[in-house]
Amino acid sequence: MPLIPEEPQIHESAQGPRIAPTPRPVPGPRPAASSRPGRPGPPRPAPPAQRTPRDAAKPVPAGPPAGPPAADAAGPQLQLVPASAEGALDAAEEAVDLLLDSGRSPGDMLVITTGDPHPWATHELSFGEASYWAQHDAGDDVFYASAQVAERAGARPVVVVAVNGGPESDAASALSVAHARAGALLIVCGDPQRINSVLGAGV
Repeated sequence: MPLIPEEPQIHESAQGPRIAPTPRPVPGPRPAASSRPGRPGPPRPAPPAQRTPRDAAKPVPAGPPAGPPAADAAGPQLQLVPASAEGALDAAEEAVDLLLDSGRSPGDMLVITTGDPHPWATHELSFGEASYWAQHDAGDDVFYASAQVAERAGARPVVVVAVNGGPESDAASALSVAHARAGALLIVCGDPQRINSVLGAGV
């Protein structure tokens, strides 16, 4: 009768098969912001990879905190995002996206342009002013206004100004209205020299 061989000793397999760890997905550009309600038309392309919007989102130091922003009698916190006139609208969009990613509600934000209007505003105005301002009054999404009509817009916690061209008078008007409408944070995207000249003082 043949001998039954002893069960072979298990060495490495006792720990289970060696499986290479699944690589974590590499973060890439965010998908276009078409998932946000109220943004019509083709999706906006993702920002170029070489830009560093995280740096732009860092608030400018405003001295020692003196309580909640709303309680600050000096007005909203001011943040300057350097950009060319051609890139100011993109910089404003990136600021809006970063605020949304940080948990800020879309209805908290007003975006004012000094030059060409934002494509959203152009699209909505094609349905008439009544429909356009009804969306403002609903207050449930980011609202885009040009400097010429910004005075009609109500106050919101965050106002973003894109200094994307236009005459100096429009830039000055937009900055004045933005400062009056911003409850907690005012973000100005544009050429710092031009912004300083419009304000008549350093930002």
